Amino acid sequence: MQTPGSAVRAARYETIGGPVQVVEVDRPVCPDDGVVLDVRATGVCRSDWHAWRGHDPVTLPHIPGHEYAGVVSAVGPAVRSWQPGARVTVPFVCGCGRCAFCLAGDAQVCPNQRQPGFTDPGSFAEQVAVPAADLNLVLLPETMPFTTAASLGCRFATAFRAVTGHGRVGAGDRVAVFGCGGVGLSAVMIAASLGAEVVAVDTSAAALERASAAGALATVLAAATDTPEDLAARVGEVHVGLDCLGTPALLVASVLALRRRGRHVQVGLLLGDDSRPAVPMDRVIAWELELYGSHGMAAHEYPAMLQLIADGGVRPGELVGRVIGLDGAGAALAAMDDPSGPGTGMTVIEL
Repeated sequence: MQTPGSAVRAARYETIGGPVQVVEVDRPVCPDDGVVLDVRATGVCRSDWHAWRGHDPVTLPHIPGHEYAGVVSAVGPAVRSWQPGARVTVPFVCGCGRCAFCLAGDAQVCPNQRQPGFTDPGSFAEQVAVPAADLNLVLLPETMPFTTAASLGCRFATAFRAVTGHGRVGAGDRVAVFGCGGVGLSAVMIAASLGAEVVAVDTSAAALERASAAGALATVLAAATDTPEDLAARVGEVHVGLDCLGTPALLVASVLALRRRGRHVQVGLLLGDDSRPAVPMDRVIAWELELYGSHGMAAHEYPAMLQLIADGGVRPGELVGRVIGLDGAGAALAAMDDPSGPGTGMTVIEL
């Protein structure tokens, strides 16, 4: 819970890869068109790890955190639709609300986007500022716990749009999910709920156990010696492949596993030297394959996902593996140094 006064507690690092320390910082200033949230829960995502390790540039010192849910505390004078006390979550991409992309409903690719946790101070804090509240806030059902809601803003929402929007997964489709961290497990659960036959691929047996529990009908335990061709052969032919970790090898394996006119969706981030990998375009052209990038989901698209959750078709709360306090943020980020470590599901910080 928050402490009184002019400062709030936040987990912050001052150097790339350096200690993540809980310190007192100034309360965030409420944007004229935005709100300040009292953060109740925030996820620890691999994207936070990428920034901490210097793979994604941020301004130092930095407060990470971009998957969050909480209660509206302060409202800017230009906000029309929100009042203090509202229980909300927010997509990790906050659109400006004014550009052609936002006006067309595509805030997730807004050229003027803000991202608390990357471009701005994030949600590993007792409070976070959110711009363009009328566009970006999502009202939460009263029955949804904040720990569950915190998983929606990045991993689950990204997986939902990747599976339903880009992948267009339907009953009877065969779907391969490469990488079974938070977003991969979300993709497994969502695709299975739509009646797909899901094959889950990971280097961790524990992660594959969680994938099976989330609805995967088959699993492939990958080895460091596996080539993309090996993985594609072990997976078999699929309608849709999703790289949910973000490596050139998994991207290529997903493409090679596709049947003719299949669809590959790139969900995991490819950064640094891996950002422009070689793709078997001869196969893409000859088999008329479709390749998509998936960058989150705009707030106006959340109702369909929330309805699926309310109907019991998916259970994102079951993907939360650990709930920790703010003091555990640094250790949680460091644990991601080993992507093949124990598959504990999503880690959520509760405030």
